[in-house]
Amino acid sequence: SDFSPPCQVIRPEPCSVCGSRIRFGKAAVKCRQCQLLLHPKCREQCPSPCAPRPRHHAWPHEGVLADFAPPTPPLVPTLVVQCVTEVETRGLTETGLYRVPGTEQLVREWKRRLLRAGGVLPALSSVADIHVVCGVLKDFLRGLKEPLAAPSLTPLSGAATDIRDDAACGTALRHVVSKLPPANRDTLAFLMLHLLRVSRSPSCKMDVLNLSRVFGPTLVGHGSANPTPLAIMEDTPRQCKVSGSSRCGLCSECCQYPHPPSLPAQVVARLLSLPPDFWRGFVGTEQENLAQM
Repeated sequence: SDFSPPCQVIRPEPCSVCGSRIRFGKAAVKCRQCQLLLHPKCREQCPSPCAPRPRHHAWPHEGVLADFAPPTPPLVPTLVVQCVTEVETRGLTETGLYRVPGTEQLVREWKRRLLRAGGVLPALSSVADIHVVCGVLKDFLRGLKEPLAAPSLTPLSGAATDIRDDAACGTALRHVVSKLPPANRDTLAFLMLHLLRVSRSPSCKMDVLNLSRVFGPTLVGHGSANPTPLAIMEDTPRQCKVSGSSRCGLCSECCQYPHPPSLPAQVVARLLSLPPDFWRGFVGTEQENLAQM
């Protein structure tokens, strides 16, 4: 990278490497090629080789998932990869991962930083509370114009809840997932593999049912872009068909949720019941490469 001489900051901005705010009057350096702004002490950590950025390098504040995806497979947004990697690096011993909320103000601030940074993201290692990182990921997914797992109301819900036979349901789900837009399909696969790893961590105490309840509305939505309170309520009491009973077979006897999972939660539970190899087929050998992004 080719850096300009240090200059004083007039408008406070986050450092593109460490993410900490460069305050008014403090020194900063800027790369002449990619226009990254950073602390002088962070210059050695700047990504190399450096490539010039397009004029509009920041991501939109909202859009469909493909607007945030890289140009080459697997089509998983860097923001999703970085959040997941950070969570798996230091969050798999945290109780209530994805259920315990992070500080709302910090979640909004870090989401804004990441969207503004575009493809070259500030390090999330400086975020002390891992629940904030979880909150950023969930807020990003909730902010999409269409649900990740149900763009244009793809019939995932019907495949997951209307087919009682497990084998037939699994076949139908595989077919519907394979027909998702490539970016949605790859990102869903990446997230399913991540959530399965979270569910297997005894310290997190977040089994498949817990994770399905958290991510159901986020990934599947409620069947419309702006659901009414009545529509949300109608989703909830439907009988859980994951096990064919009023209690989901994925939860333990001491389940704190005696009522049936909502329709979106049932869909995510069904997706998580698909074999990991099915999901690996979409991210494949690139899984390790993704974690290094």
